[in-house]
Amino acid sequence: MNSKLVDLLKEVDLLKVRLSSLRPLPVEALKKIQDALDIEYTYESNRIEGNTLTLQETALVVNEGITISGKSMREHLEAINHAEAIDYIKEVAQQDIEISQRTIKEIHALVLHGIDRENAGSYRTVPVMISGSTHVPSQPCLLEKLMEDFMLAFQSMEKENIHPVIIAAYLHGELVRIHPFIDGNGRTSRLLMNLYLLQKGYTIVTLKSDNDMKLRYYKALEVSHTEQQHDDFYLLVAEAEKASLERYISILE
Repeated sequence: MNSKLVDLLKEVDLLKVRLSSLRPLPVEALKKIQDALDIEYTYESNRIEGNTLTLQETALVVNEGITISGKSMREHLEAINHAEAIDYIKEVAQQDIEISQRTIKEIHALVLHGIDRENAGSYRTVPVMISGSTHVPSQPCLLEKLMEDFMLAFQSMEKENIHPVIIAAYLHGELVRIHPFIDGNGRTSRLLMNLYLLQKGYTIVTLKSDNDMKLRYYKALEVSHTEQQHDDFYLLVAEAEKASLERYISILE
């Protein structure tokens, strides 16, 4: 782990302590802040995957149930489903349910609800390729074993007391690398990362979807998957967590 990443994680932990010192927070005020940030997260995560709803349109679809003319049914469902998946990860985090393959499948089932009934919540049975990447995900017959190994590696990292932000980033990066689902791997992996962050008392990370950030995000994942160099991706996630904590603190103060 490079020194820049080590320093950044120290800053993140100081901010986490500072946020904790502001608690308990007024419930009503906190709900309004979280609702707004959750809509932003839904908008950015879907936009990374090509959804064309604007931030305002996403809010109208999720909060008001409004249909946006000129936008596909799939885009509407992606917004509604992602908002429901955020509620689900918050619930799991509050109940402190252990992350398992079942948790991952349940997140995925919500992401693809009403979009792909056949594959929602199920591992793929066909080979896939990732557009724009040289990394080729494993054959479907290997998925069960890969997912078992993935969960064992995650549990091992926890026992080694590796920093929670690094573990969260690992969960995201490794799930995308394995690519266990035919569709919705990106959204599911970002939700899984945020579930773990919430469980450890951190705030939800929103990875930005503007062209520069999206390119940096995909490049970092590509290097992580093809060269086993993870620091760039871990740095990106740590920076996003720092920005998220700073934003919460600035709003609450």
